[in-house]
Amino acid sequence: MQQYVIEGGFPLKGRIKAGGNKNAALPCLAATLLTDQPVVLRNLPEIEDVHVMIEILKVLGSAVEKIGHNEFRIQTLDIRREEIPPHLSQKIRASILFAGPMLARKGRVLLRRRGAT
Repeated sequence: MQQYVIEGGFPLKGRIKAGGNKNAALPCLAATLLTDQPVVLRNLPEIEDVHVMIEILKVLGSAVEKIGHNEFRIQTLDIRREEIPPHLSQKIRASILFAGPMLARKGRVLLRRRGAT
């Protein structure tokens, strides 16, 4: 199993070739929250889960620009909220992938399903 290990104290930079499938794309989308620098993701599949993750990024404050076929530039200068909207998180289980980056950048995250108390 491949994994990304990110240790603090050093700027993130470099290139990773994602496999073009959902299991590779969704963690990469969430990881864009770890930096305020622009991130270009290529080879993202055109599937509903990717579109929901992008919608969550936009709600959180990310600027998302489609720059080519299956290619997006994402930049999050500031995360505007600490809650993943329940109407979006209930659409995709992978919304939990935002928890780590949100904690790293904001120190807090609220992730719940609509109707949960």
